[in-house]
Amino acid sequence: MANASANTNSVAKKEESKLPALNLETMEMDASSGLENISQDDLATPRLKVLMQLSPELEELENAKAGMIFNTVTSELYDGSKGIRVLPCAYQRQYVEWADRGQGSGAPISVFDASSDVLTKTTRDDNNKDRLSNGNYVETCGNHYVLLITDSGDATPALITMKATQLKKSRKWNSMLLNLKLKGKNGLFTPPSYSHYYRLKTVKEGNDKGNWYGWEISREDQLQDTNYYSMAKTFAESVNKGEVKVKYEQETATEDQKVPF
Repeated sequence: MANASANTNSVAKKEESKLPALNLETMEMDASSGLENISQDDLATPRLKVLMQLSPELEELENAKAGMIFNTVTSELYDGSKGIRVLPCAYQRQYVEWADRGQGSGAPISVFDASSDVLTKTTRDDNNKDRLSNGNYVETCGNHYVLLITDSGDATPALITMKATQLKKSRKWNSMLLNLKLKGKNGLFTPPSYSHYYRLKTVKEGNDKGNWYGWEISREDQLQDTNYYSMAKTFAESVNKGEVKVKYEQETATEDQKVPF
């Protein structure tokens, strides 16, 4: 019986070895199969945020440290002193109305676009928050949509939201983009925002209210990769068509109380 079993296994292995190996060409012919019903509404855009001394991720993730950059979808951590490499694709300014922590659902009350006059209806309180007459406060958010370029060469759409102390960094970055000029056949022109790579690192900052980590932004070399260019352009178009939505989340109690963001 042992010989019969061995023979059976041998025949099975030979039969299996005759099956053709799945190759890349076959998968390419079926590209995107099974993904037909996934729209932008079904996707999560990773948010890249700076971890603070009291960020909950420091307790939840073994290697997390203040000053690191955190990917909210993949839970990847990036060394803040080394930074991340990105291609800026689009920008939007929005105003987000919140109820104080513990007085609402934790979701935004309202989100206003850049043309709104909501800030004219607010008064700055002792904590530098813009308060409405109903007691809610309004945050100004500079949303930078980027392609995150990893060390392995992967390109992932992501979102960086800058607010409070980091709005100066947001404006500086926008100025860097607008002031960049290239010389074409018809003279100088302003290239697409994704014409160059940018390096985003984190640095320690502070004022009389405490210390925190903020962004440090610098321009790197000009983009040469046509695939990255196409991906960045497509992402930019999706943002400008309103197909990419920002899911705002209120900061944790510790972050909200201790970090001026």
